Amino acid sequence: MVVLRREIGDVLRDARQRQGRTLREVSSAARVSLGYLSEVERGQKEASSELLHSICEALALPMSLVLREVSDRIAVAEGLLIPDTVPAELAASVGSAGDGGWARSRAELAFVG
Repeated sequence: MVVLRREIGDVLRDARQRQGRTLREVSSAARVSLGYLSEVERGQKEASSELLHSICEALALPMSLVLREVSDRIAVAEGLLIPDTVPAELAASVGSAGDGGWARSRAELAFVG
């Protein structure tokens, strides 16, 4: 069985480790206790949306990308295929210019505004 809090914790820990940062650094930046962040990363505690937002800000990651990664991991666990782009029908309904700017890899995503 897929446990959402474990998947969220795994994604957050992977992101922190890829950045070469310690639990102490991220917990300080997110204004959360080191022990609590550790429990969130290990999937032992559910992160509220406010806490998740603070951790994502501390990691300089959009929450949408963290949740996308979690969603992709759950889809894989469920045996589903993960599309790399938005279906053509949806892109056509959103804009008339080809792919409407939807068919982008995660590396190309950026903040709007």
